[in-house]
Amino acid sequence: MDFATLQRPSSPNSYLVAPEGVCQNSETDAVSPVFPMAPEALFTKLLGLIDAEKQWTLGDCDRPAQKLNFVAVSKLMRFKDDVDVEVFPVEPDGARVAIYSRSRVGYSDLGANRKRVKSLLDDLESS
Repeated sequence: MDFATLQRPSSPNSYLVAPEGVCQNSETDAVSPVFPMAPEALFTKLLGLIDAEKQWTLGDCDRPAQKLNFVAVSKLMRFKDDVDVEVFPVEPDGARVAIYSRSRVGYSDLGANRKRVKSLLDDLESS
């Protein structure tokens, strides 16, 4: 998935966080914070967090491009949501992340995608 050309649906069942200027065709829900670590370190931390979640399954992982995606399965209803992530360098030694989480089915997700993205960002900041 290319964040620059991403076009979000009009339904409220997705959540998008990205650095300013990355998503040219879609409005973001929030701007990504700057993490005080090298992009490679942030990418590795993301992989560890995804691996630690029992309801998340890693899909494609392109380490050189700093992109990955995973499927998150809800505990109660077993709905599958798709999540794409890309890490961006920030000078001098920082990184930002773009995360797009969206439901495969339904019109509303009752805030599940927003909660997932915010939780992932919180985990990245605290670990």
